[in-house]
Amino acid sequence: MSINSSAIVERFLDNRLQVHPDVVRYIREQNDDSLIDLIISALPNDCLVVSGRHLPGTTPARDGIRFLGDPSLEVIAGRKGSCKPAGRVEDYVTYFHDRYTRLSGMVRGRCSPIPIEALKRNSRYKSEEFAITGMVVEARSTGKGHRLIEIEDPTGFINILFNKDRDDFEEAEKIVPDEVIGVRGTLSPEGTLMFADQLFRPDIPFTYSPYMSDKPGYAALISDIHVGSDTFLEEAWGRFSDWLKESDISYLLVAGDLVDGIGIYPGQDKELTIPNIYGQYEALGKMFSQLPSRLQIVLAPGNHDVVRGAEPQPVIPEKFIGSFPSNCIWVENPALVNLQGVRVLMYHGRSFDDLIGVIPGASYEKAHDVIPEMLKRRHLAPCYGKRTPIAADTVDRLVIDPIPEVVHCGHVHITGITRYRGVLAINAGTWQSQTAFQKQMNIQPTPAQAVILNLQTLKPEVYDFSEGMPEPMRAG
Repeated sequence: MSINSSAIVERFLDNRLQVHPDVVRYIREQNDDSLIDLIISALPNDCLVVSGRHLPGTTPARDGIRFLGDPSLEVIAGRKGSCKPAGRVEDYVTYFHDRYTRLSGMVRGRCSPIPIEALKRNSRYKSEEFAITGMVVEARSTGKGHRLIEIEDPTGFINILFNKDRDDFEEAEKIVPDEVIGVRGTLSPEGTLMFADQLFRPDIPFTYSPYMSDKPGYAALISDIHVGSDTFLEEAWGRFSDWLKESDISYLLVAGDLVDGIGIYPGQDKELTIPNIYGQYEALGKMFSQLPSRLQIVLAPGNHDVVRGAEPQPVIPEKFIGSFPSNCIWVENPALVNLQGVRVLMYHGRSFDDLIGVIPGASYEKAHDVIPEMLKRRHLAPCYGKRTPIAADTVDRLVIDPIPEVVHCGHVHITGITRYRGVLAINAGTWQSQTAFQKQMNIQPTPAQAVILNLQTLKPEVYDFSEGMPEPMRAG
């Protein structure tokens, strides 16, 4: 049987040590309690908290090699033309097979799973512990407060019960449809139900070490400009524009909703100052033309922009961008961009609407805390068939692979920053004041803010342009 988390924590407490949850999870995955004594014996005398760096035989590792030459900005994924036209219904079979294969591969080495079909063919699994991987078909709570999950792999289906009194139940409550998980446990006498003891997700390895630029550089990360709306904050944008001219910022990244769009929601025409979609992009192009030409500006679409709603979304079509300067770089949604070796995953964030509805404790006010949930699942939009439309393709481009240093989202109009296992998660705010819809939903936006990222340290700082002009950012 697997080692109990409480027993692991108590062993460390007996030695006057606190232990990070990642270490507890690692010991449980290895299913070897002798690791506890091995870790304790190797600790320095002044250690109070045991973290991932104290695990034997593990060293921080970076995901991939960076070739640092010119240009300093490179679009790794999400270039123009990557999105394919909407395919046939049958293409979703290929799409989900790719998702399952890639994500289950991230779990497989940690739990050594067997095919679900083998549970029916071999009676030995009724008497010993085993592991499986699968894609979640359905997740629900039982009348007694337990969690019942149905998962499938290419060979079959099985129901799994997560007991509310067992380890990992808090994470089991967060299991969502269509994510890929691994489970270790035992089989019921009838062979029709698995009793879960441990949950595995693709996740970010706790040994992951982010890359930092070897030379000075700053990037401004923003989202949701919404040009054309009567709540667009033109004066605040003017202050931001003037500030960029005086600051040593090299890159400006915009994660979608460049304009307010046309016909996005009922009655929108009454809230527009520019009622023509061409006029909205023309006005935005003139705004960017006033920014320093040294800036490299990366522009991704969102659900208000003039592209298909299904993700991944293609770049803004040529006929709308004639007024934009040549230093604008157009990417799809999502897109992976390399800034001096630092990889930034840009994703507008439409799936926040789905994940906030199904993950206990998630909220729009703290949408940045949802980004770690994406990272745990290694997927930007794990739930299919809800509010986030997903286009079929031969590969699932919403899988988070490789691991970025930064995930840059928007959509909810509320600035928030957190970190998860070395990955910086940023939800940029907006350049639009509170809308009528947000008033109905009691959502308080944080407008006219920009997150400035130091590429040498990966330390972010929020600058507010809602009322005044902050001091210019100087490199070095």
